[in-house]
Amino acid sequence: MSMSARRALAAMALALPGALTPLGANAQLVPPEKGKTPATIPSVRDQEIAQCLPGEVQTWGDGRDRAITTRSLRFAYRHDNAPPWFNEAQVMALVKRSAEAWSACGLKLAVIAVPRGQVPPEDAIQILWSDVGSRGQFALANVTARSLSIGPGLFALLRERNPKHPADQTLQMVLSHEMGHFLGLMAHSKRCVDTMSYYDNGKGERCALRDPKSWGSVVEYRSTLPTACDIDRCRALNR
Repeated sequence: MSMSARRALAAMALALPGALTPLGANAQLVPPEKGKTPATIPSVRDQEIAQCLPGEVQTWGDGRDRAITTRSLRFAYRHDNAPPWFNEAQVMALVKRSAEAWSACGLKLAVIAVPRGQVPPEDAIQILWSDVGSRGQFALANVTARSLSIGPGLFALLRERNPKHPADQTLQMVLSHEMGHFLGLMAHSKRCVDTMSYYDNGKGERCALRDPKSWGSVVEYRSTLPTACDIDRCRALNR
């Protein structure tokens, strides 16, 4: 992740006030039939996740996207060195969920588990727990080395500082984000909600929102899974 550990912890741990923003003040709902639950108006964030409007695919220009050379990728997950509060089945489910979500861009992504003590297949991208490999981040993709390292130390710090924070959501988000780099998305998105985004560039510039008032409506604005713009960008790159 291209976000400092301190900034990441602040974003993950700080509960910001506010409510989800509705479609509009004048939105009307048809009264529900008896016995049925009324429809819920999507928040602005929900709309941003589900829909990519013309001109919304923008990046910080901090990298050069490049198409991958294959239509299929295999990720091999190793549970060694994982924090004890994450069990293997739980993490595997998160890895598979991220892979399935990214498959919407037209690529075939498979996930396998590597038994303890065994070596992953040579053609697979290894997902492992390593503070050395993650370099002080929640997770870090090394495209050249074909490894996605998750930082157990930072997840331990998050648990210590904010034990009530849903760490599985943070893990889902960083898995989706780093997986996107292996699909050729090297630059980071400028839309706050995109899983490939970061919130600011360290120079006082903040990411983009459809409605600035929606900032703070949820603790973590970034989506845990690829958004419509993430998928559009991946699909356009890997045609």
